[in-house]
Amino acid sequence: MARGWRVTLGLLCCLSAVACGATAPASSGKVVITVNGQAPQTQAFERRIFDEDVAAFEAAHPDIDIQPREGFMDPKVFSAKLASGQLEDVFYVYFTDPAQIIARRQAKDITDELRELPEIQPGLLDVFKDGKGRVHGLPTANYSMGLLYNRALFTRAGLDPDRPPTTWEQVREAAKKISALGNGTVGFADLSKNNQGGWHLTSWLYSVGGQVARWDGDGWKADFANAKGREVLRQLREMRWTDNSMGDKQLLEIGDVQRMMGAGQLGMYLAAPDNIPTLVNQFGGSYTDYGMAPMPGGGGTLIGGEGYMINPKASPEKVKAGLTWLRWKYLNPDRIESNLKRYVDLKQPVGLPVSPFSDLYAGAVREKQEALKAKYATVPVRNYQSFVDANVKGNIEPPNAQRVYAALDGLMQAVLTDRDADLDRLLAEAETKVNSALAQAG
Repeated sequence: MARGWRVTLGLLCCLSAVACGATAPASSGKVVITVNGQAPQTQAFERRIFDEDVAAFEAAHPDIDIQPREGFMDPKVFSAKLASGQLEDVFYVYFTDPAQIIARRQAKDITDELRELPEIQPGLLDVFKDGKGRVHGLPTANYSMGLLYNRALFTRAGLDPDRPPTTWEQVREAAKKISALGNGTVGFADLSKNNQGGWHLTSWLYSVGGQVARWDGDGWKADFANAKGREVLRQLREMRWTDNSMGDKQLLEIGDVQRMMGAGQLGMYLAAPDNIPTLVNQFGGSYTDYGMAPMPGGGGTLIGGEGYMINPKASPEKVKAGLTWLRWKYLNPDRIESNLKRYVDLKQPVGLPVSPFSDLYAGAVREKQEALKAKYATVPVRNYQSFVDANVKGNIEPPNAQRVYAALDGLMQAVLTDRDADLDRLLAEAETKVNSALAQAG
């Protein structure tokens, strides 16, 4: 969701047999593969990095010709592109996509071709496995939700910015102290429209050990009209109405809370770490003023991310070439230091729990990565250390996530705008709507 609601890039149709992945190796003897995920020219930095990597890869692998394509995943046209032969050989997916793609046999089983992978966090690789443990893709980036907070406001409110809240009760107490600073300062804010309220409510449910949906053997069913759901809504209601620590302005979306945080008027909100550069670059914030902590409660967090799968029609040569590209670009510990140096040279922030490397690795490789990030850091790494060090269970987004989130928006809106909202009635009504959305997920 952190990417899905901001970026809705269409996939470009292939214009030739080569681009459609229907060709044999080129006459030069090279294996030609089409790969999407190239940023559009309007995203100049991301486009530059991708194109430079293609050139460097081809120089190191003269037997492989990468033909990049703009665009990411558009579920509405994916099946049609595959059926018509227009799907790329190596195609981008969000974490919400692989389960259905695997069930429909729309991606190659690459289990037997995987060699020499670095140690990846098991939960991330599991996103690309079927019920028998067979692997059908690779994760290449991920995010997890946490508590983004204003260290400067923490200090002003007499709170320790190096000891952020770890429970929801501590969040509540900190929010009251921050809002007591006055002058329009808000202790805690949350989103409630354009599907973003449902997204955050899902994250909150995960944090207390709840869930939005469960598989009951025949299909997905809503699973939040219970004690966990009431716990979250009661906390939200108490912070909004009893404490008045969430301010009077509601029906917020992400740009609203980012603007408040950038202006130094907000203490905390739920977010992924990629919000931090946005606060600095678009809303005038400072890297020194922000901190990132794991989700309060410790029961879990919402994770999202992206990866790549391989066209089921791809030849063995293309499969091998595609995996070589994915390992080289995205899962290559040998490139960690050179990529960090490149980001420093290009004056990009280094040290945040975001690009140039997501938190994919486990074990010794992860330790190496974190040490190198600290070595080349251009931002205060310690501000985000508790988030990086946390060992919180990750849960992916529910099936048909956007429809589910839209159904849950109403819950957030009602609690935040109606002091006397009937929580049990709201939960029951939302359950019916979410079940309808889940039924469409298959």
